[in-house]
Amino acid sequence: MMKSDIELTNQIDAYLRGELTESELIDFENQRIKDPAFDIKIVEHQNLVNHLSDYANRLKLTSEMNVIHESLDIFALKNEVAPDAHIVKRLWKKYRINTAIAASVALIAVSGTLLSTGFFSKSISTNVSLLRREINSIKKSQNALIKNINDKPSKGPVNPGQFGGTGFALSSNGYVVTNYHVVQGADSVYVQNSNGEAFKAKMIYIDPAYDLAVLQITDPAFKDLDLLPYSFKKSASDVGEDVFTIGFPRDDQVYGKGYVSSKNGYAGDTVAYQVSIPVNPGNSGGPLLDNRGNVIGIINGKQTMVDGAAFAIKSTYILKSIEAIPQDSLDEKLILTKRNTLSGLSRKDQFKKLEPFIYMVKVY
Repeated sequence: MMKSDIELTNQIDAYLRGELTESELIDFENQRIKDPAFDIKIVEHQNLVNHLSDYANRLKLTSEMNVIHESLDIFALKNEVAPDAHIVKRLWKKYRINTAIAASVALIAVSGTLLSTGFFSKSISTNVSLLRREINSIKKSQNALIKNINDKPSKGPVNPGQFGGTGFALSSNGYVVTNYHVVQGADSVYVQNSNGEAFKAKMIYIDPAYDLAVLQITDPAFKDLDLLPYSFKKSASDVGEDVFTIGFPRDDQVYGKGYVSSKNGYAGDTVAYQVSIPVNPGNSGGPLLDNRGNVIGIINGKQTMVDGAAFAIKSTYILKSIEAIPQDSLDEKLILTKRNTLSGLSRKDQFKKLEPFIYMVKVY
């Protein structure tokens, strides 16, 4: 029998407080593993409880500080610690010139230091760097030049675009997923395959909360792909599990190998994995796959000043975003394949089968 929302909420609260019996706890954990939607509800509820708890603590601290403030005799404290006004005036008249000179020297020294380090040219930095790359000043790659020499007809704009990232196919009929930050603010978007062919695409769904965007290739020159060789993993991956990614930190596909180093992302973010894997600007939107060829996530950033600490949005949130797409916004049905033909292949053969399904995303 399906539980009501109130009953489910009460059960989740009991789970978070550690009040379930041993058998109830086992059933609860098994349901989390088998049902990603159920697991997401628990994570979201836990985040809500944490936010409410933090808010209650802030209110309590504010109340306690107000009580302390009301008990203080501000005027008595001021008279006790403040220096005599006449003494302050005499000292200011005597040393004001020296003070002004010292302050000017300090200001010049600090400003010079900040300028020399490029402080004023940087935006406010965080501990996580998103991996969209700037490509408006990048010249054509050597491969593109060879294609032109061979007179191979090109498709799409000659301009390399302003920003670039990676995307990969959700279905054979032109649906592609990438990160929201890759296409944010785009006037137009193109996707380019491993053969150098570029196709115009449009955004049909964005999910800024999970940093995901779904594109549809609308170019009449695009032909349906073969059946996708990978499937999307619904359960959580384990720490220590070997993984790999393919992306576009430059103008051709780059393979990277690593392992899951934490089940949570930066600062305990349950939406993402932390992965020890080499990534660079342009890798955002690339698939993260396990050895069997299951997509377990999508690369979207890395920790600054830390080698090998990358982050990937978990595949369950890709599936959740796909389910949230309004059906009337789709020109064709978006059907995910459940068939995986990468399992058991060597990594070299896996890469070859993946190449046609992974795109460079160009933002204009």
